[in-house]
Amino acid sequence: MSLFLITFLTIYGGMHAYAFYRLKHAFQPAPGTARGIAAIMLLMTFMPLVIRMTEWSGFEDLAIILAWPGYIWMGALFLFASALTCTDLIRFVTWLIIRRSGSGMPECLGARLTCEVALILSLSATTYSIFEARDIRTEHLTVTSRKLPATAGRIRVVQISDVHLGLLVREDRLKRILAKVTEARPDILVSTGDLVDGRLNRQGTLDIQGRLARMLAAAKAPLGSFAVTGNHEFYAGINQALAFTAASGFKILRNETQSVGAYLSITGVDDPAVNGRDAKENFAPETTLLRSADAGRFRILLKHRPLVSPSSDGLFDLQLSGHAHDGQIFPFTLLVLLKYHLAGGTATTTAGSLFHVSRGSGTWGPPLRFLAPPEVTVIDIVPAK
Repeated sequence: MSLFLITFLTIYGGMHAYAFYRLKHAFQPAPGTARGIAAIMLLMTFMPLVIRMTEWSGFEDLAIILAWPGYIWMGALFLFASALTCTDLIRFVTWLIIRRSGSGMPECLGARLTCEVALILSLSATTYSIFEARDIRTEHLTVTSRKLPATAGRIRVVQISDVHLGLLVREDRLKRILAKVTEARPDILVSTGDLVDGRLNRQGTLDIQGRLARMLAAAKAPLGSFAVTGNHEFYAGINQALAFTAASGFKILRNETQSVGAYLSITGVDDPAVNGRDAKENFAPETTLLRSADAGRFRILLKHRPLVSPSSDGLFDLQLSGHAHDGQIFPFTLLVLLKYHLAGGTATTTAGSLFHVSRGSGTWGPPLRFLAPPEVTVIDIVPAK
């Protein structure tokens, strides 16, 4: 945790310092104004920590009041810093090209004008991102399999992922997510982790938890609802997160396989964030679990992080994951792709299995999404002709 805080404050503080330097250089404000801007940026650097401390101390209403401007600022700053980086790269490349000729920098690439352009672009993108975050898409995926007889018909699996129920994602957001789920009429409902976000055992949240759990439990799926843990279940407190998920009507698969209906099996594995104290005792490795599943059934693997283990590849027919949010706010997507080869969408693995990564149904941190709209995924498994 200490390493995370140091890393976060260094990166987030560096973004503020960069933005402040460019604003000051571009607009040359009066000393008093510059000090005021610096003070605001210093406060906003630590605002995410203040929000969490306020939430954990039981002052949830105050935490919500601080969270909306604090997290929107975070997203807007990231977009502003990204736009500034692009304009500064253009300015630097132009300077390299013209420096030998002795000519000056073109007026259109001046410090003030490029900063103004970056401000306009980032504010426009931030405004758009607020609306895109509310635009929950239904993504459809059809999978054909010879493991289903012609008489089986269609089996529909609906996936939600990374809902992040917490300070900012509550009844209104969940209602719109579940409307998409209900509209799809699933045979099976799955949650691939991070259903919750933040601590669940705070005073004053029990009524809200109960309402959210009842809303989820009302989303019926004839063949069952299944969930796996994500990293935020462990950050929130694993026991409370598991109790909430169970109360929401999900069968939690913690390193175990369950036969579902006549033709499917679902294997669920814990997220690596689990530590030795919280781990389920005597759990089997992922590969062992998949090998133990009936190979004649269509095998689904629920795994929060979008990683395909080489030793497991080919032992499942379809892996469903989340976690990466498709970057949530572009161009953060490019950084996510450095760690995960697939941050959102569907791919075929080396062994020929299918691998789908949800962009997530909610938001984490900033309630913004830019070029990565939230999704509820509808997977139709049908017999091969």
